[in-house]
Amino acid sequence: MSNPQQLRYSKEHEWLSAVDADGVATVGITEFAANSLGDVVFAQLPPVGDTVTAGESCGELESTKSVSDLYSPVTGEVTEANQAVVDDPALVNTAPFEGGWLFKVKITDEPADLLSAAEYDAFTAG
Repeated sequence: MSNPQQLRYSKEHEWLSAVDADGVATVGITEFAANSLGDVVFAQLPPVGDTVTAGESCGELESTKSVSDLYSPVTGEVTEANQAVVDDPALVNTAPFEGGWLFKVKITDEPADLLSAAEYDAFTAG
């Protein structure tokens, strides 16, 4: 499993893209998390306009194995939720770093403990 080097990662297994010119970043779950969940069959994503808080639950992913909370890796306002994932939750399993992204957030605060790809690899290997 190869985690993209340009992303940052949380210990709750979410990834965060680089921030664009408008201060917006994309959030998804890692391949490690998707594989651990099993086949995702339902996604409840945070609504556009909601404020999410770093480290707090902001949605749910339901798989054939369990229901797992979705945590925001940063604090900010949700600017977009991926309707394609709501319509076809299996995208989380088949393309966790591409079409299976979950939401976009205009960041107001970013915790200092986000991990690099190498740090996340070490964290999940341990």
